[in-house]
Amino acid sequence: MAKSKQSSYYLYGAAAIVAVGLIIFAANNSASTSGPSIYDEFAQCVTDTGTLMYGAWWCPHCNDQKEAFGSAFDLIDYIECSNASKTMTQECRDLGIEGYPTWEFSDSSRSGGFMTLEAISAKTGCELPQEGV
Repeated sequence: MAKSKQSSYYLYGAAAIVAVGLIIFAANNSASTSGPSIYDEFAQCVTDTGTLMYGAWWCPHCNDQKEAFGSAFDLIDYIECSNASKTMTQECRDLGIEGYPTWEFSDSSRSGGFMTLEAISAKTGCELPQEGV
């Protein structure tokens, strides 16, 4: 019985160490992803030009597009075109959205599919920051 009790203490101790490690990992991970992105000004400029991105939560190309901006994507005017059952919303149907992502620019032109940040910069006139600067 004493051996079983001792094993339980080791198990609880190990669980506590793992829990503390996970808390520290989560705190460090959120600290490194919070704060300004080098693309914040660029993303705000894209939005200020009236550019919109239409997409779907389940769309891999949309997720790639969001990842290209990193945390600065929060500054992009984004319209979600899919509901929980993965069908297109009436708003996006009415706007004639045919695929995801679809970028709509201030001149009413559209571009479908993933766009590089360089292509978005060229289309909007927004200056793309140089990495490492």
